[in-house]
Amino acid sequence: MTAPSRLCLFGILTGAAIMPASAADAPPPPPAAYLAPVQPLSIVSEIRIGGAVQDPGSAEGKLPGFSKANVNGEILFAKPILSADPFWQAFVPRPTVGGSYNTGGRTSYAYLGATWTLEVFPETFNRRVFLDGFFGGVAHNGWTGPKAETPYGFNTLGCSPMFREAAALGFRITEHWSIMATIEHMSNAGLCANNRGLTNYGGKIGYTF
Repeated sequence: MTAPSRLCLFGILTGAAIMPASAADAPPPPPAAYLAPVQPLSIVSEIRIGGAVQDPGSAEGKLPGFSKANVNGEILFAKPILSADPFWQAFVPRPTVGGSYNTGGRTSYAYLGATWTLEVFPETFNRRVFLDGFFGGVAHNGWTGPKAETPYGFNTLGCSPMFREAAALGFRITEHWSIMATIEHMSNAGLCANNRGLTNYGGKIGYTF
């Protein structure tokens, strides 16, 4: 082997011996930054449609001569990203808008608010069972006049708008489709006279994008 060849081989072997030591001394790379889950291209997160029975224990639900059925639907928008921490981001609700039409000509309404979703025992039920909670405001076309003048088959609601609270127990059939049993209550919380309110029971089908 010639002298230049021996020098070249010596340089290669020396470099190979030094490189592992340098790599071992190098500081570890910084942890990867948290990336928020990819949001759907649409601002809409979920669409729900369903039906309900109008307050069975009140004039709007037990007096004869009117349909007790409601047809309702709502749109849930994608969560806004308010925190880089997934724990705190889980508490962020989905903005929600919806409405309900009474087929008997009694109180119908539209609402706006926020929906919180909590998975129930995700490991046991494979993330299929969930609970929803809603809070917001509702505007309606029901009776807001004096109680003594309340029309037959209507509840005395006192004023509009009012507050609306709702809950749902749901089951995810597939990645996109789910079914829910629902309950909702609307009242003015004593902010105006005649606070009979409405409490409706029903169900919904949801499609998640």
